[in-house]
Amino acid sequence: MNAVTETIAADPVSGIEIFVPLAKLKKSPRNARKVPHGGAAIEALAASIQHKGLIQNLVVEPEVKEDGTPTGYYLVTAGEGRRLAMLLRAKRKQIRKSEPVRCWLDTQNDPSEISLDENVTRTPMHPADQFERFAELADGKGWGAEEIGARFGVSAGVVKQRLRLGAVSPKLLQVYREDGLTLDQLMAFAITEDHARQEQVFENLHHNREPWIIRRDMTAANVPAADRRAVFVGADSYIEAGGTIIRDLFSEDRGGFFEDAGLLDMLAIEKLREIAGTVQTEGWKWAEAHIDYPHAHGMRRFYPQSVALSDEDEARLEALSTEHDELAEGYSSYDEMPEDVATKLEAVSDEIDAISAKRYAHDANVIAHGGVFVVLNHDGVPRLERGFVRPEDEALADPQPEDEGEGEAIDPEAVADEQAGDGDEDEQQIEEEDEEPGRPISDSLTRDLSAHRTLALRVALGERPDLALIALTHTLTAQLFYSYTEAGCLEVRPTATPLGSHADGIEDTPLAAKANESREAWAERMPRDVVDLWGFVAGLDDGKRLALLAHCASRTVNALRLPWDRKPRSLQTADRLASALALDVAKDWTPTVDSYLGRVTKAHIVEAVTEGVSEDAARRIADMKKPDMAQAAEQLLVGTGWLPAILRTPEPEAEQPAPDEAEDAGIVEQPSEMEAPDTETEESEASYAVAAE
Repeated sequence: MNAVTETIAADPVSGIEIFVPLAKLKKSPRNARKVPHGGAAIEALAASIQHKGLIQNLVVEPEVKEDGTPTGYYLVTAGEGRRLAMLLRAKRKQIRKSEPVRCWLDTQNDPSEISLDENVTRTPMHPADQFERFAELADGKGWGAEEIGARFGVSAGVVKQRLRLGAVSPKLLQVYREDGLTLDQLMAFAITEDHARQEQVFENLHHNREPWIIRRDMTAANVPAADRRAVFVGADSYIEAGGTIIRDLFSEDRGGFFEDAGLLDMLAIEKLREIAGTVQTEGWKWAEAHIDYPHAHGMRRFYPQSVALSDEDEARLEALSTEHDELAEGYSSYDEMPEDVATKLEAVSDEIDAISAKRYAHDANVIAHGGVFVVLNHDGVPRLERGFVRPEDEALADPQPEDEGEGEAIDPEAVADEQAGDGDEDEQQIEEEDEEPGRPISDSLTRDLSAHRTLALRVALGERPDLALIALTHTLTAQLFYSYTEAGCLEVRPTATPLGSHADGIEDTPLAAKANESREAWAERMPRDVVDLWGFVAGLDDGKRLALLAHCASRTVNALRLPWDRKPRSLQTADRLASALALDVAKDWTPTVDSYLGRVTKAHIVEAVTEGVSEDAARRIADMKKPDMAQAAEQLLVGTGWLPAILRTPEPEAEQPAPDEAEDAGIVEQPSEMEAPDTETEESEASYAVAAE
């Protein structure tokens, strides 16, 4: 049939192709679609028409008045979306409103039925076919995401997602076509373009094919961008070195996954070594770089000592402090300040910190014969651990004066004479020797007299709690900070049990970092020589002395449950201590596959989810394989605060009546359930007692 260009109303001749000016087209009131087209759909149609022309014509009928007279306009029976797309192009000045639009004139069929037919009687393309066609456009024509997006009216991000899906293994795309995979599952496989890896993970999947499980398995050998090594090295340096980063285009990947863990480790070590080289210029004998802190180094550590600031630094510090207060006056935070004030205040604060740091410094001998560990902190920030001295260099780093006796040196000949016996000695000679000036008293008499003095000290100290606090703090500090068990006169022996051998990685946690910071803060303030420690402890005010005692006591806490070391009473005391402290382990520990769920039975996992989430949630995972169950439980328990029984803090016990009140009331104290002795322990103690008798 011949095409007719319509410029004026024409007789309704059905079944011909005509060209109608865009301005002469109207929406048909009998269009079956009542919900309007979305903006994105119109954008896509406009982009398609702009690049490829109008592939599908519109179906129209003449508009007539009530008396049957043509108005000169045409109603769009099918193709309203394409009409709106053409109007959008006209609005953008890409075409004129007089642009002729190819239409099919139909006056025989019911317009409502035609409109409905166009929207119902069609089969949409399978998404897999769409993904592959997008990939062909990129590979065959060399078009990028931006150009493809412009031709189809979609964003470059959407194009990238479709290209990534089109790059999934053809084997898995076919499974998807056959409904063996959902779109969410396919998107999880698309996190990497490694077909072999995709197929390997697919073959190893069990009945649980949750997308998060697929993503986990796909990235099992990769390093997440939040890892401390990735944070330290940085994405740009890693990529520049030839590494690749896997990005998940379908979910929040927090920076992606670094594919080459070996390369990342090498770059991290190289960067740490550069820092170590810079630190060594301070004069240290050596500086070593490690990703993890080398806990088994076996070296003694020397901490920096107090150093007086120069008059110039003191004056500058005072001036800076005054300036800091003036700048900060009237503001409670940096956010409230004008930008220039905040910048200046930050610079002043940095200079104050730099000068204050000069108050503490390592001894020159320690620097000359000691070294530094440069390690990577849990947050990806390098940490400098200064002051370690190897055993062979300790004498050079810390030369000690020769020990001096409390009295004059003992005369070897006099000792020999004393040990010879009374029968073989000449009494006159003995009398003469006894009268020699400076001759020491005998060992037996020394012991005798010192026993009397010790008893007197015990009684006197018991009457002076203030000095007892000093003596106890001094004794614990001397042993925990100086490793000198003989420096204190109290026979109190603190034991600080290392925890690294009981829980892998515990020494690199934020909680361990907090404990180390507290120890180092005290160590930096203490005198280098333990001889001066008493004066240091005695010179602290009551609050700081109690804080030091609390720190020392805290380092001796041992609540370990070991199969070879049964100590129920100690563990009961640990529970009481936790209650008194209102300890909340959930702030620093969460149940993960590595920390708990992957190391217990399925029954324990179900119990955890039941307690932490709900019985319904536990039932949903009850039939899973253990690895899948553990992963699912980890996701379910996030943010619930659930803890295993061993980590929970018991409720505080009710206060017991005073002893005299209990007696008056006729109460006989009985052990509580918590205090009930362990049968096995009681029997072993009884056997020990019999053996001792």
